Amino acid sequence: MKLSTSVCLATTAASVGAFAPLALRSSSSHTVLRVSNDAKAAAASTPLDLAADFDDVGPEDVLAGDPASDAKTGQAEVVLVGCGAPNRGMGWYHAVQMLEGRCPSASLDYIVEPWFLGGGASGPGGPEFKEWADASTSKYGTVFGTAIGDLPAPAQPRCALISGRTADNPRLFTECIAAKCSTIFLEKPGAPTVTELQGMKDEAEAAGVGVLMGYNKNVCKYVRKTREFAETVTGSHVTFVSNNAYENTPESLGECFERNAEGMLKNMAIHELALLASFYDVTVDNIDSVKVDKEFSSCQTLEGPSKKEFTDFDRVKFTIKTKSGKEVSVQADRCGGATSYAMASDADGKELFRHSMPDEEDEANVSVLEAKYPGAMPYFFSQDPDYVTVKERVGKLCATGEEAKDIATIDIAIAALSVAEYLTPLMQEELS
Repeated sequence: MKLSTSVCLATTAASVGAFAPLALRSSSSHTVLRVSNDAKAAAASTPLDLAADFDDVGPEDVLAGDPASDAKTGQAEVVLVGCGAPNRGMGWYHAVQMLEGRCPSASLDYIVEPWFLGGGASGPGGPEFKEWADASTSKYGTVFGTAIGDLPAPAQPRCALISGRTADNPRLFTECIAAKCSTIFLEKPGAPTVTELQGMKDEAEAAGVGVLMGYNKNVCKYVRKTREFAETVTGSHVTFVSNNAYENTPESLGECFERNAEGMLKNMAIHELALLASFYDVTVDNIDSVKVDKEFSSCQTLEGPSKKEFTDFDRVKFTIKTKSGKEVSVQADRCGGATSYAMASDADGKELFRHSMPDEEDEANVSVLEAKYPGAMPYFFSQDPDYVTVKERVGKLCATGEEAKDIATIDIAIAALSVAEYLTPLMQEELS
Protein backbone atom coordinates (compact mmCIF):
# COMPACT_ATOMS: atom_id res chain seq x y z
CA MET A 1 0.00 0.00 0.00
CA LYS A 2 1.32 3.47 -0.82
CA LEU A 3 0.55 6.66 1.14
CA SER A 4 0.20 10.10 -0.43
CA THR A 5 2.51 12.72 1.04
CA SER A 6 -0.39 15.18 1.25
CA VAL A 7 -2.23 13.22 3.95
CA CYS A 8 -1.33 10.94 6.83
CA LEU A 9 -2.90 7.71 7.96
CA ALA A 10 -4.22 6.97 11.44
CA THR A 11 -5.13 3.38 12.13
CA THR A 12 -7.49 2.61 14.97
CA ALA A 13 -6.10 4.59 17.89
CA ALA A 14 -6.32 1.53 20.09
CA SER A 15 -3.13 0.51 18.32
CA VAL A 16 -1.39 3.85 17.73
CA GLY A 17 -2.76 6.18 20.40
CA ALA A 18 -2.41 9.35 18.29
CA PHE A 19 -4.70 11.63 16.35
CA ALA A 20 -4.33 12.56 12.69
CA PRO A 21 -6.28 14.37 9.94
CA LEU A 22 -7.03 11.17 8.05
CA ALA A 23 -8.74 8.34 9.88
CA LEU A 24 -9.21 4.81 8.60
CA ARG A 25 -12.47 3.18 9.67
CA SER A 26 -13.18 -0.46 9.12
CA SER A 27 -16.54 -2.20 9.29
CA SER A 28 -17.68 -5.65 8.35
CA SER A 29 -18.43 -4.50 4.81
CA HIS A 30 -16.03 -1.74 3.87
CA THR A 31 -13.28 0.67 4.87
CA VAL A 32 -13.89 4.41 5.03
CA LEU A 33 -11.29 7.13 4.69
CA ARG A 34 -12.22 10.36 6.47
CA VAL A 35 -10.18 13.19 4.98
CA SER A 36 -9.84 16.67 6.43
CA ASN A 37 -10.94 19.63 4.33
CA ASP A 38 -7.51 21.18 4.79
CA ALA A 39 -5.78 18.07 3.54
CA LYS A 40 -8.09 17.84 0.55
CA ALA A 41 -7.54 21.48 -0.39
CA ALA A 42 -3.78 21.18 -0.11
CA ALA A 43 -3.68 18.08 -2.26
CA ALA A 44 -6.43 19.26 -4.63
CA SER A 45 -7.36 15.60 -4.88
CA THR A 46 -10.56 13.99 -6.02
CA PRO A 47 -12.01 10.93 -4.26
CA LEU A 48 -10.69 8.87 -7.16
CA ASP A 49 -7.16 10.24 -6.61
CA LEU A 50 -7.30 9.61 -2.86
CA ALA A 51 -8.78 6.14 -3.17
CA ALA A 52 -6.01 5.18 -5.56
CA ASP A 53 -3.49 5.65 -2.74
CA PHE A 54 -4.94 2.75 -0.72
CA ASP A 55 -5.57 -0.90 -1.44
CA ASP A 56 -9.19 -2.07 -1.54
CA VAL A 57 -10.63 1.44 -1.25
CA GLY A 58 -12.99 2.95 -3.81
CA PRO A 59 -14.03 6.60 -4.39
CA GLU A 60 -17.34 5.95 -2.59
CA ASP A 61 -15.40 5.25 0.61
CA VAL A 62 -13.78 8.71 0.79
CA LEU A 63 -15.72 11.11 3.03
CA ALA A 64 -15.01 14.81 3.29
CA GLY A 65 -15.09 16.41 6.72
CA ASP A 66 -13.14 18.11 9.44
CA PRO A 67 -10.04 16.37 10.81
CA ALA A 68 -11.39 13.18 12.36
CA SER A 69 -14.27 15.29 13.70
CA ASP A 70 -17.95 14.85 12.98
CA ALA A 71 -19.11 17.93 14.95
CA LYS A 72 -21.26 20.21 12.85
CA THR A 73 -22.16 23.87 13.26
CA GLY A 74 -24.26 24.17 16.40
CA GLN A 75 -22.56 21.21 18.04
CA ALA A 76 -19.72 21.02 20.54
CA GLU A 77 -16.74 18.90 19.53
CA VAL A 78 -16.46 16.71 22.63
CA VAL A 79 -13.26 15.13 23.89
CA LEU A 80 -13.86 12.47 26.54
CA VAL A 81 -10.85 12.19 28.83
CA GLY A 82 -10.76 9.05 30.96
CA CYS A 83 -13.29 6.61 29.61
CA GLY A 84 -12.81 3.74 32.01
CA ALA A 85 -13.88 0.14 31.57
CA PRO A 86 -17.01 -0.85 29.64
CA ASN A 87 -19.95 -1.45 31.99
CA ARG A 88 -18.00 0.01 34.92
CA GLY A 89 -16.65 3.47 34.15
CA MET A 90 -18.87 6.57 34.27
CA GLY A 91 -16.91 7.91 31.31
CA TRP A 92 -17.86 4.84 29.30
CA TYR A 93 -21.57 5.45 29.91
CA HIS A 94 -21.19 9.12 28.97
CA ALA A 95 -19.57 7.92 25.74
CA VAL A 96 -22.37 5.47 24.97
CA GLN A 97 -25.04 8.15 25.36
CA MET A 98 -23.24 10.61 23.07
CA LEU A 99 -22.27 8.04 20.44
CA GLU A 100 -25.90 6.95 20.21
CA GLY A 101 -26.89 10.55 19.43
CA ARG A 102 -28.90 11.13 22.59
CA CYS A 103 -27.22 14.50 23.25
CA PRO A 104 -27.80 16.39 19.98
CA SER A 105 -25.54 19.33 20.89
CA ALA A 106 -22.62 17.10 21.88
CA SER A 107 -20.66 15.26 19.18
CA LEU A 108 -18.22 12.81 20.76
CA ASP A 109 -15.31 12.87 18.32
CA TYR A 110 -12.30 11.94 20.47
CA ILE A 111 -11.72 9.60 23.41
CA VAL A 112 -8.48 9.88 25.37
CA GLU A 113 -7.85 6.77 27.47
CA PRO A 114 -4.21 6.55 28.64
CA TRP A 115 -4.62 3.48 30.85
CA PHE A 116 -6.51 0.92 28.76
CA LEU A 117 -4.66 1.98 25.61
CA GLY A 118 -1.37 2.03 27.49
CA GLY A 119 -0.10 0.25 30.59
CA GLY A 120 -3.43 -1.42 31.32
CA ALA A 121 -4.05 -2.78 27.82
CA SER A 122 -3.21 -6.36 28.75
CA GLY A 123 -4.50 -6.24 32.32
CA PRO A 124 -8.01 -6.61 33.77
CA GLY A 125 -10.51 -4.85 31.54
CA GLY A 126 -7.95 -4.11 28.82
CA PRO A 127 -9.10 -6.65 26.21
CA GLU A 128 -12.74 -5.70 26.80
CA PHE A 129 -11.90 -2.04 26.31
CA LYS A 130 -10.06 -2.73 23.06
CA GLU A 131 -13.01 -4.74 21.76
CA TRP A 132 -15.38 -1.86 22.56
CA ALA A 133 -12.99 0.76 21.13
CA ASP A 134 -12.61 -1.17 17.87
CA ALA A 135 -16.39 -1.54 17.60
CA SER A 136 -16.93 2.18 18.28
CA THR A 137 -14.36 3.18 15.69
CA SER A 138 -15.98 0.88 13.16
CA LYS A 139 -19.54 1.99 13.85
CA TYR A 140 -19.15 5.69 14.66
CA GLY A 141 -15.73 6.73 13.38
CA THR A 142 -14.68 7.63 16.92
CA VAL A 143 -10.98 8.43 17.23
CA PHE A 144 -9.15 7.04 20.26
CA GLY A 145 -5.84 8.20 21.68
CA THR A 146 -3.65 8.22 24.77
CA ALA A 147 -2.66 11.88 25.11
CA ILE A 148 -4.61 15.14 25.11
CA GLY A 149 -1.58 16.85 23.60
CA ASP A 150 -1.98 14.80 20.40
CA LEU A 151 -5.35 16.36 19.55
CA PRO A 152 -5.55 18.43 16.35
CA ALA A 153 -6.89 21.97 16.44
CA PRO A 154 -10.63 22.10 17.15
CA ALA A 155 -13.00 22.19 14.17
CA GLN A 156 -15.93 23.39 16.29
CA PRO A 157 -16.11 24.80 19.85
CA ARG A 158 -14.37 22.15 21.91
CA CYS A 159 -15.69 20.72 25.18
CA ALA A 160 -13.64 18.38 27.34
CA LEU A 161 -15.52 15.89 29.50
CA ILE A 162 -13.03 14.85 32.15
CA SER A 163 -14.00 11.58 33.80
CA GLY A 164 -10.63 10.25 34.88
CA ARG A 165 -9.28 9.39 38.30
CA THR A 166 -9.85 12.23 40.73
CA ALA A 167 -6.13 12.40 41.51
CA ASP A 168 -5.33 12.96 37.81
CA ASN A 169 -7.94 15.67 37.21
CA PRO A 170 -5.83 18.78 37.96
CA ARG A 171 -3.21 17.71 35.39
CA LEU A 172 -5.80 16.66 32.81
CA PHE A 173 -7.62 19.97 33.37
CA THR A 174 -4.48 21.96 32.53
CA GLU A 175 -3.86 19.84 29.42
CA CYS A 176 -7.44 20.37 28.22
CA ILE A 177 -7.07 24.14 28.49
CA ALA A 178 -3.85 23.90 26.47
CA ALA A 179 -5.77 21.84 23.86
CA LYS A 180 -8.07 24.84 23.26
CA CYS A 181 -11.14 23.54 25.07
CA SER A 182 -13.48 26.48 25.59
CA THR A 183 -15.69 24.55 28.02
CA ILE A 184 -14.80 21.83 30.52
CA PHE A 185 -17.33 19.38 31.96
CA LEU A 186 -15.69 18.04 35.11
CA GLU A 187 -16.95 14.89 36.79
CA LYS A 188 -17.34 14.96 40.55
CA PRO A 189 -15.71 15.79 42.84
CA GLY A 190 -13.37 17.58 40.41
CA ALA A 191 -10.13 17.29 42.39
CA PRO A 192 -8.77 15.53 45.48
CA THR A 193 -8.74 18.70 47.61
CA VAL A 194 -10.40 22.08 47.84
CA THR A 195 -7.03 23.78 47.34
CA GLU A 196 -6.50 22.01 44.01
CA LEU A 197 -10.05 22.69 42.85
CA GLN A 198 -9.71 26.38 43.70
CA GLY A 199 -6.47 26.47 41.69
CA MET A 200 -8.27 24.91 38.72
CA LYS A 201 -10.99 27.55 38.93
CA ASP A 202 -8.37 30.31 38.91
CA GLU A 203 -6.59 28.71 35.96
CA ALA A 204 -9.82 28.46 33.95
CA GLU A 205 -10.81 32.05 34.68
CA ALA A 206 -7.41 33.29 33.51
CA ALA A 207 -7.84 31.34 30.25
CA GLY A 208 -11.47 32.35 29.71
CA VAL A 209 -12.65 28.72 29.95
CA GLY A 210 -16.07 27.86 31.35
CA VAL A 211 -16.26 25.00 33.87
CA LEU A 212 -19.39 23.04 34.73
CA MET A 213 -19.79 19.98 36.92
CA GLY A 214 -21.36 16.58 36.45
CA TYR A 215 -23.73 16.90 39.39
CA ASN A 216 -26.68 15.40 37.57
CA LYS A 217 -28.91 15.27 40.63
CA ASN A 218 -29.27 19.05 40.41
CA VAL A 219 -31.59 18.41 37.44
CA CYS A 220 -33.22 15.19 38.70
CA LYS A 221 -37.00 14.96 38.71
CA TYR A 222 -37.15 13.39 42.17
CA VAL A 223 -35.12 16.26 43.67
CA ARG A 224 -37.22 18.94 41.99
CA LYS A 225 -40.57 17.40 42.94
CA THR A 226 -39.62 16.86 46.57
CA ARG A 227 -38.28 20.37 46.95
CA GLU A 228 -41.44 21.79 45.36
CA PHE A 229 -43.64 19.81 47.76
CA ALA A 230 -41.60 20.81 50.81
CA GLU A 231 -42.01 24.48 49.94
CA THR A 232 -45.78 24.07 50.37
CA VAL A 233 -45.53 22.73 53.94
CA THR A 234 -44.37 25.01 56.71
CA GLY A 235 -41.74 23.39 58.91
CA SER A 236 -41.15 20.43 56.59
CA HIS A 237 -37.82 18.60 56.54
CA VAL A 238 -36.16 17.12 53.43
CA THR A 239 -33.95 14.02 53.40
CA PHE A 240 -31.96 13.01 50.32
CA VAL A 241 -31.31 9.26 50.14
CA SER A 242 -28.63 7.89 47.79
CA ASN A 243 -28.21 4.16 47.23
CA ASN A 244 -25.78 2.00 45.28
CA ALA A 245 -26.11 -1.73 44.67
CA TYR A 246 -22.72 -3.11 45.69
CA GLU A 247 -22.74 -6.52 47.32
CA ASN A 248 -22.41 -6.27 51.09
CA THR A 249 -19.19 -8.29 51.20
CA PRO A 250 -15.61 -7.33 52.12
CA GLU A 251 -14.51 -8.17 48.57
CA SER A 252 -17.10 -6.00 46.84
CA LEU A 253 -16.81 -3.06 49.22
CA GLY A 254 -13.00 -3.34 49.29
CA GLU A 255 -12.93 -2.99 45.49
CA CYS A 256 -15.28 -0.03 45.78
CA PHE A 257 -13.17 1.64 48.50
CA GLU A 258 -10.01 1.30 46.39
CA ARG A 259 -11.55 2.41 43.09
CA ASN A 260 -13.13 5.41 44.83
CA ALA A 261 -10.23 6.12 47.12
CA GLU A 262 -11.22 9.76 47.66
CA GLY A 263 -13.91 8.42 50.01
CA MET A 264 -17.69 8.24 50.07
CA LEU A 265 -18.30 11.89 50.94
CA LYS A 266 -16.09 13.02 48.06
CA ASN A 267 -17.54 10.43 45.71
CA MET A 268 -20.98 8.87 46.08
CA ALA A 269 -22.46 11.39 48.54
CA ILE A 270 -20.83 14.43 46.95
CA HIS A 271 -23.93 14.72 44.75
CA GLU A 272 -26.04 15.28 47.86
CA LEU A 273 -23.53 17.76 49.26
CA ALA A 274 -23.80 19.66 45.97
CA LEU A 275 -27.58 19.74 46.41
CA LEU A 276 -27.10 21.14 49.91
CA ALA A 277 -24.72 23.80 48.59
CA SER A 278 -27.02 24.65 45.66
CA PHE A 279 -30.38 24.80 47.41
CA TYR A 280 -29.88 24.96 51.19
CA ASP A 281 -27.00 27.45 51.60
CA VAL A 282 -24.78 24.79 53.15
CA THR A 283 -21.16 25.88 53.33
CA VAL A 284 -18.54 25.15 55.97
CA ASP A 285 -18.82 28.71 57.31
CA ASN A 286 -22.63 28.47 57.48
CA ILE A 287 -22.87 25.12 59.32
CA ASP A 288 -24.28 25.50 62.82
CA SER A 289 -24.44 21.81 63.78
CA VAL A 290 -24.06 18.28 62.41
CA LYS A 291 -25.98 15.36 63.93
CA VAL A 292 -24.70 11.91 62.92
CA ASP A 293 -27.03 8.92 63.04
CA LYS A 294 -24.64 6.48 64.69
CA GLU A 295 -27.09 3.59 64.57
CA PHE A 296 -27.31 3.73 60.77
CA SER A 297 -23.80 4.90 59.84
CA SER A 298 -20.81 2.58 59.41
CA CYS A 299 -17.10 3.07 58.72
CA GLN A 300 -14.84 0.13 57.81
CA THR A 301 -11.23 -0.62 56.93
CA LEU A 302 -11.09 -3.16 54.10
CA GLU A 303 -8.50 -4.66 51.77
CA GLY A 304 -8.77 -3.72 48.11
CA PRO A 305 -7.66 -5.71 45.03
CA SER A 306 -4.14 -4.28 45.41
CA LYS A 307 -3.98 -5.84 48.90
CA LYS A 308 -3.72 -2.34 50.41
CA GLU A 309 -6.17 -1.30 53.12
CA PHE A 310 -8.70 1.51 52.66
CA THR A 311 -10.88 3.13 55.31
CA ASP A 312 -14.22 4.57 54.26
CA PHE A 313 -17.91 4.74 55.08
CA ASP A 314 -20.13 2.09 53.59
CA ARG A 315 -23.21 3.96 54.82
CA VAL A 316 -23.85 7.33 56.46
CA LYS A 317 -26.76 9.40 57.71
CA PHE A 318 -26.52 12.92 59.08
CA THR A 319 -28.49 16.14 59.52
CA ILE A 320 -27.02 19.60 58.99
CA LYS A 321 -28.47 22.77 60.49
CA THR A 322 -27.24 26.06 59.09
CA LYS A 323 -26.70 29.36 60.87
CA SER A 324 -29.39 30.81 58.61
CA GLY A 325 -31.92 28.37 60.08
CA LYS A 326 -32.22 25.75 57.32
CA GLU A 327 -32.10 22.04 58.15
CA VAL A 328 -31.62 19.10 55.76
CA SER A 329 -30.58 15.44 56.00
CA VAL A 330 -28.52 13.07 53.84
CA GLN A 331 -28.46 9.29 53.84
CA ALA A 332 -26.11 7.26 51.62
CA ASP A 333 -25.68 3.48 51.46
CA ARG A 334 -23.25 1.64 49.17
CA CYS A 335 -25.35 -1.52 49.50
CA GLY A 336 -28.80 0.03 49.66
CA GLY A 337 -30.04 -1.05 46.24
CA ALA A 338 -30.64 0.67 42.91
CA THR A 339 -33.34 3.14 43.99
CA SER A 340 -32.54 6.59 45.39
CA TYR A 341 -35.17 9.01 46.60
CA ALA A 342 -35.95 12.23 48.42
CA MET A 343 -38.64 12.61 51.04
CA ALA A 344 -40.31 15.39 52.95
CA SER A 345 -41.48 14.92 56.54
CA ASP A 346 -43.30 17.11 59.04
CA ALA A 347 -41.86 18.56 62.23
CA ASP A 348 -42.58 15.30 64.08
CA GLY A 349 -40.72 13.19 61.52
CA LYS A 350 -43.81 11.77 59.83
CA GLU A 351 -43.21 11.16 56.12
CA LEU A 352 -45.49 13.30 53.95
CA PHE A 353 -44.05 12.87 50.47
CA ARG A 354 -41.53 10.69 48.64
CA HIS A 355 -40.34 10.62 45.06
CA SER A 356 -37.94 7.94 43.84
CA MET A 357 -35.37 7.60 41.10
CA PRO A 358 -36.27 5.76 38.98
CA ASP A 359 -40.00 6.33 39.34
CA GLU A 360 -42.71 4.30 37.61
CA GLU A 361 -42.35 6.43 34.50
CA ASP A 362 -38.63 5.65 34.28
CA GLU A 363 -38.79 1.93 35.11
CA ALA A 364 -39.57 0.91 31.53
CA ASN A 365 -36.42 2.69 30.34
CA VAL A 366 -34.36 0.97 33.03
CA SER A 367 -35.58 -2.44 31.86
CA VAL A 368 -34.62 -1.65 28.27
CA LEU A 369 -31.15 -0.49 29.31
CA GLU A 370 -30.56 -3.51 31.55
CA ALA A 371 -31.25 -5.77 28.58
CA LYS A 372 -29.10 -3.66 26.26
CA TYR A 373 -26.09 -3.40 28.60
CA PRO A 374 -26.10 -6.54 30.77
CA GLY A 375 -23.69 -6.34 33.67
CA ALA A 376 -23.39 -2.54 33.68
CA MET A 377 -23.61 -0.59 36.94
CA PRO A 378 -27.30 -0.32 37.91
CA TYR A 379 -27.07 3.37 38.82
CA PHE A 380 -26.25 4.19 35.19
CA PHE A 381 -29.77 3.22 34.23
CA SER A 382 -31.69 4.84 37.06
CA GLN A 383 -29.97 8.18 36.36
CA ASP A 384 -29.83 7.77 32.58
CA PRO A 385 -32.17 10.66 31.60
CA ASP A 386 -30.37 13.08 33.90
CA TYR A 387 -26.94 12.27 32.47
CA VAL A 388 -28.36 13.10 29.04
CA THR A 389 -29.83 16.39 30.28
CA VAL A 390 -26.57 17.57 31.84
CA LYS A 391 -24.44 16.76 28.77
CA GLU A 392 -26.95 18.30 26.38
CA ARG A 393 -27.09 21.56 28.33
CA VAL A 394 -23.31 21.74 28.65
CA GLY A 395 -22.88 20.90 24.95
CA LYS A 396 -25.34 23.60 23.93
CA LEU A 397 -23.59 26.15 26.14
CA CYS A 398 -20.25 25.31 24.53
CA ALA A 399 -21.64 25.37 20.98
CA THR A 400 -24.05 28.31 21.15
CA GLY A 401 -23.55 30.12 24.44
CA GLU A 402 -27.04 29.24 25.70
CA GLU A 403 -27.25 29.18 29.50
CA ALA A 404 -26.84 25.74 31.06
CA LYS A 405 -29.82 25.98 33.40
CA ASP A 406 -29.44 24.39 36.87
CA ILE A 407 -26.05 22.82 36.01
CA ALA A 408 -23.66 23.09 38.94
CA THR A 409 -20.72 25.44 38.59
CA ILE A 410 -17.21 24.97 39.89
CA ASP A 411 -18.12 27.31 42.78
CA ILE A 412 -20.77 24.81 43.90
CA ALA A 413 -18.18 22.04 43.54
CA ILE A 414 -15.76 23.93 45.78
CA ALA A 415 -18.47 24.44 48.41
CA ALA A 416 -19.49 20.75 48.29
CA LEU A 417 -15.91 19.48 48.47
CA SER A 418 -15.19 21.82 51.37
CA VAL A 419 -18.15 20.35 53.28
CA ALA A 420 -16.92 16.82 52.48
CA GLU A 421 -13.49 17.62 53.88
CA TYR A 422 -15.10 19.13 56.97
CA LEU A 423 -17.48 16.22 57.59
CA THR A 424 -15.17 13.24 56.96
CA PRO A 425 -12.92 13.48 60.06
CA LEU A 426 -15.83 14.70 62.19
CA MET A 427 -17.94 11.64 61.30
CA GLN A 428 -15.04 9.20 61.54
CA GLU A 429 -14.42 10.42 65.09
CA GLU A 430 -18.12 10.11 65.94
CA LEU A 431 -18.14 6.49 64.71
CA SER A 432 -14.80 5.42 66.21
